[in-house]
Amino acid sequence: MDKDVSAGSGITTVVGRLALGITLLAFGLGHTAVIDGVSATDAVSIARYVGGIALFVAGLMALREGDSAGGTAFSVLGALWFTWAVAGEASANAAGLFLLLFALVALSLTLAGGDQLGQGMYGLFFVALLLMAIASFAGNDGLVKAGGWFAVAAGAVAWYAATAALAHWPTALPRRAAGRGVTATG
Repeated sequence: MDKDVSAGSGITTVVGRLALGITLLAFGLGHTAVIDGVSATDAVSIARYVGGIALFVAGLMALREGDSAGGTAFSVLGALWFTWAVAGEASANAAGLFLLLFALVALSLTLAGGDQLGQGMYGLFFVALLLMAIASFAGNDGLVKAGGWFAVAAGAVAWYAATAALAHWPTALPRRAAGRGVTATG
C-alpha cells in the first residue's frame, strides 16, 4: 500500500471526516436496528450537532483555508444533516424526496473526484441515501436496513480516512505500473 497521507488539506479535513463518520455510523446503525433499542430517531442529536453544526463549521474553515472541495462538501452536508435533524416528522413521500435530493449531493461529491477514500465514502453514502429514498417511496423496511448498512460502511470509511491521516496509515491503493500486467503464455 502507498503511504500517501495527504487525504485533504489538513486538520479541517480530519475534523470534517470524523464528524461525518460519527454521524453516518449513528444514522446507519439506527436504521439497521442491529442494536436493541436504538433507532434512527436516536441519531437526531448527533445529526444536529456533530453532523450539522460541527460539519458546517469545518466546511467554512476548509473554505477559508482554500480547500474548495472539502469546504463545499462539509458545509453542504452539514446544512443537510442539520435540516434532517430539525425537520421532524414528514410524510413518506416528503422524506423520500429529501433523501433523494440528499443522494444527488452525495453523487456530485463522488463524481467530483478527490482521493480514493473520499470517493468511496461519498459513493457508499449515495447508495445508502438512494436505497432509503426508494424505501420511503415504496414503504419497504428491507431497503431501509440495507441503506443503513451502506451508511455504516460509509461512516467506517470516513472514520478510517480521518484516523489514517492522523496516524499516517495508508490512504491510497497502490497503482500498477503501465504495461505491467498478467500475460498469457503459449
